[in-house]
Amino acid sequence: MTAEQDRNSAERDERSSCTGRGTTYRRKDTQDISTAFQHAASVLDTGQLVKDPYFTLFEAVGALEIMDPKMDSGFLAEGEIFEDEFDVLKELLPEETIGLMDQILCYEMAWHMGYPLSQSLFTSYHIDRLLWPEPKTLEDANFDRQAPKTGNGMLNVVFRAYCIALIKCCDYVHKRILAEHYYEEEDFVSNLYNRNLLANFDAIKVQVLLHDAMRFTEQYSGMDKALRHAILNRLTLRRQMLKAIQLDLDHDKAAHIQLWKGCANLLPELRQTQTLGKSTGEAFSMKLQRKLASSVPPRPMVEITFEDAHTFLHTLCRDAADVYHVLDYHGCCNVMNFTYVFQSRKPQPAIYIRCLLQSLIFHDMKVLGKITITKLIHDDLAELMLPADVLLDSANSNVEAPHDPRFQMAKEMNGFILRVGDAENLDVELRKYTGEKPLREGGPTGTEIWSFPLSSWAYYYKLRQTEWIVQLGFELGIYQNDELSAMYWHLSQLTGAKIQHLERIQTFVTRRFRQSRRWSAKQKHSFKQCFSFLEATLTEASATQWFAISLSKLYTALSHFTLLPTRPQPLPYSTPELRHALRMRPLMQLSIPEVPSHAELASATSISSEAQGTDGGSTTERQVLSVLDIAEEASKVARKEWEALSKLDAEAARRVNCEEWWRKSVKDVIRACIICSITIATTKKGLQNAEGKPLRNFLQAEMPEDGKSYHDFWIVPKHLVSAQLPKLEAIFATDVIVPAAPPQSCLY
Repeated sequence: MTAEQDRNSAERDERSSCTGRGTTYRRKDTQDISTAFQHAASVLDTGQLVKDPYFTLFEAVGALEIMDPKMDSGFLAEGEIFEDEFDVLKELLPEETIGLMDQILCYEMAWHMGYPLSQSLFTSYHIDRLLWPEPKTLEDANFDRQAPKTGNGMLNVVFRAYCIALIKCCDYVHKRILAEHYYEEEDFVSNLYNRNLLANFDAIKVQVLLHDAMRFTEQYSGMDKALRHAILNRLTLRRQMLKAIQLDLDHDKAAHIQLWKGCANLLPELRQTQTLGKSTGEAFSMKLQRKLASSVPPRPMVEITFEDAHTFLHTLCRDAADVYHVLDYHGCCNVMNFTYVFQSRKPQPAIYIRCLLQSLIFHDMKVLGKITITKLIHDDLAELMLPADVLLDSANSNVEAPHDPRFQMAKEMNGFILRVGDAENLDVELRKYTGEKPLREGGPTGTEIWSFPLSSWAYYYKLRQTEWIVQLGFELGIYQNDELSAMYWHLSQLTGAKIQHLERIQTFVTRRFRQSRRWSAKQKHSFKQCFSFLEATLTEASATQWFAISLSKLYTALSHFTLLPTRPQPLPYSTPELRHALRMRPLMQLSIPEVPSHAELASATSISSEAQGTDGGSTTERQVLSVLDIAEEASKVARKEWEALSKLDAEAARRVNCEEWWRKSVKDVIRACIICSITIATTKKGLQNAEGKPLRNFLQAEMPEDGKSYHDFWIVPKHLVSAQLPKLEAIFATDVIVPAAPPQSCLY
């Protein structure tokens, strides 16, 4: 390096500001070394590497970013300054205060939506001044660290209190999310960039600041009444939110619902007074990213509209009020259904609400803050398989004599909670203490059939989980059109196995109930709850099975005549066998229920081989009409079953506190059944009236867009009818009313 270059380097270092990710550079100080570098590299042998012990991989990768405006946050364009000259201490007018409050609220909601703080709240000069350098006391958290805060009350009293309360809300939200399960970068970005969200300061002191700010606003002279009410509305909203978030794990259901509903009631005025604010866009800058400890390249600021932020906040407040209904305990199944239905809401609850639900359900080894894990599982066993059973008697745990059967039963049941996979062996061991007698198939000398209560419970949930995995593929749009027939057939097989298993359980529960006439009122109630649960679950399983059969047969017929939309181009590296292996991968490790092979699925969802190759012939028509007849009958039965399910009360359906969402979802499934029946009838009429011509000349199936179907689990096609087939008009001259497209609702 020459002496001139040394001087230039020293001058550049003096001008550089080494904050955050890197150093700032000026374009005029750069030199193109490409030719010299290529010449030096050309003399190296293949595979030879030059290594400098002081130039590590970190420096090598970092060198690739230098002077790249997309990667180097310290890069300055010609004439650009390192940091915008914004006066944080300038006096604020009331309308400017409102504008800044609303803009910061938008950035807070953007963070809740999953955007990083570096692109949202940390682009505010006011927030940056409060958090850096890190304040040691709450009094240090002000906009001017050098001089005591005097005058400029709108800035130093009102806006400071609002910002500190907002940061404290973010601190509580951040802690709640990190304590639970979430998807980093997808649901939420937890990076704080070496900033502290005032975690060491008590929220009570922040509430005092808000109280002082509200009193200052009320006494502020010369302010327009509308502006005064607008500022007080925002301060009150922030105070309510801080209190609700601070005590989010307090199990006082009524108090929390009141707090969050109070927040929601303040939002209409917030929206109406938004126009009173004056925008101060220069108070935010993406250049502040240069001061953050991050290895992420510079990213643009997130811009969301006030309308979007207001809608998101309203949904958050509504969901936060509703989530505390889970604290009403009506059995394990009801807790699971509430969780399932609540998490399936559309739009999906915010990540903070979903993590809050996790904490409310299970925290500090307690369920809902009051129920042990043992009691939860025992309640579920009683509801499904063991009503009023000695195995679940809480008095067993008080017996201390090892020779007492109750002591051994309590010991084995505690072992079951820790070793669910060993349930079958535990069932065999427990027979010695319960005195269970087997059923005999075919008479007194027939095969012995034992109840296996713990194994039956575990197998039921295995079937239920497997069913959900298959249905999730429909919801996420994973399956291609030519795979729908096979996957609905597989779903029908799973629900069929579930029905058989529930009927087996029902047989043993009924037998045990009839063995005695001396049941107490409490024991009779336990049996009643069990029978009610089994009946509702059987109805739902039957409805699911019949609708799955109907859609499987319908898609089989449509695929045979190539009426379904095809892929825009073939998949060069994909085969049906590979796709089958991919779809079944989550289930491959299961021994029961057995996963069908690709050959089994193909055989179950195709027209018989003798009809292949005779498109339009009478044999093919008879085969397809037979398949469509099955589909039509199954659709009718499915609709009746879903309608029967919709008539159950919330307690019988185990949907207490989520009844409204569940009923709306069941109605969406019934609408899907109606559309399915119409599509089947259209296909049959088209086939009968095609007069030997290819059916695709007259009909074409139209698939709903992702998220636009009547129900996410049930993808029902519609037909586009050609004008060349006028005889199909008679199909629509029936009493069936085609429902309008439904609003997106939760899953049942």
